[in-house]
Amino acid sequence: MNENELMGSMKVSKAVAKMAIPSVISSLVTVVYNMADTFFVGQTGDPLQVAAVSLTNPIFILLMAFANMFGMGGSAVASMAMGEKNEKRVKNTSAFVTYASLIVGILFALILIFFMKPILYTFGANSQTYEMAKGYTFHVSYGAPFIIWSAAASFIVRAEGASSEAMIGSMIGTVVNIVLDPVFISGLGMGAAGAAIATTIGNILASIYYLWYFMKKSKSFSVSPKYFKCGEQVLSRVCSIGFPTAIFSALMSVSTIVLNQILVKYGNAPVAAIGIVFKANMFITFLQMGLANGVQPLMGYNFGAGNQKRFMEVDCFTKKCCLVVGILATALFFFFREPIIHLFINDKDVIYYGVKMLVAYMLSGPFIGILFVNMNCMQSTGDALPATILSVLRQGLLLIPLLYLLNAVLGLNGVIYGQALTDCVAIVLSMYIWGRKKRKLKSE
Repeated sequence: MNENELMGSMKVSKAVAKMAIPSVISSLVTVVYNMADTFFVGQTGDPLQVAAVSLTNPIFILLMAFANMFGMGGSAVASMAMGEKNEKRVKNTSAFVTYASLIVGILFALILIFFMKPILYTFGANSQTYEMAKGYTFHVSYGAPFIIWSAAASFIVRAEGASSEAMIGSMIGTVVNIVLDPVFISGLGMGAAGAAIATTIGNILASIYYLWYFMKKSKSFSVSPKYFKCGEQVLSRVCSIGFPTAIFSALMSVSTIVLNQILVKYGNAPVAAIGIVFKANMFITFLQMGLANGVQPLMGYNFGAGNQKRFMEVDCFTKKCCLVVGILATALFFFFREPIIHLFINDKDVIYYGVKMLVAYMLSGPFIGILFVNMNCMQSTGDALPATILSVLRQGLLLIPLLYLLNAVLGLNGVIYGQALTDCVAIVLSMYIWGRKKRKLKSE
């Protein structure tokens, strides 16, 4: 089976399955990867260690913001270039994503190392959690280039139709992290710092795998420096198309900082609880995000090839899949909400807050996939502005003021419903905006 058959002529349901299933598995692997640190640190029975890892979540989210910008933007540009048979643009894109990821990662590492104390106190650290958060942050900092590039590379690989290879790369990092976490955290008694070391090693090995793929196996891509350029609209196209995904992650980091600052006033237990809930709820969110991201190359290819009918069929079928998956996953989490929180830590205060928070976060669970598909549709057509607006609203302009308002009016009980309320507004807006865009495309 060649690339043209998969992208351009294979039955839509079969093509979506072939592209989406490895992507979903990769997303779930990412969830397990993110859960691993919190889970194994939680086994120490120390809520302060869990709170320290929770406080450093914004750092990892910011790294993912750039990974998603380069990865999603690069994947969209590369898949459109493939549809247009522009081989040079494909190579320029993969090389740009590689070196841009490494450059930004190095800058991140320097900023984290030299400004660690003010950064962590801004994130909500206090005298009880600072030293533990500092250890975690230091070991993540030097892994930043590998964390960004390995995540971005997985998107680029999928643009070539190699979803299985993208999944393998993700699994390498996750398996290594899971194996090394108990060794460093409990075996060597390093706590939160040990979790960060395991994370960094996992990403280094995943990066080595992707480097091998690009150099030895890929038919279309290249990481040769001679193809690295920012001109000819490579930088502008990749970053503008990937910006909605990046701003989504970046603002998620900002909103997480705001949320931690609000919650720490109620004690360290709610901070530890929200860290666990954030990781647990990723299962529902990333399951649907994996579906949406998996089919993005299909959409970009068919839009670039001018096959609008197939583009719309992929859009419709993917949304149906997201809805079914979202309902089933949310129902599962609702019925097992207490055992899920208890799985991470055996502390009655953290479990009490965690169960309440998990129920609140699940309210938008069945439908959040519709938002991701709509945003990817807009990005695949090269129209990044509406998707950017939705991202800014969902994680910034709407969520952050709402968190302060709910805290002032309803206290802690109000704060925990902020994300779900914002998600519902963003979903409805995305349906309206993409509906108008679709009508415009059909008329053209």
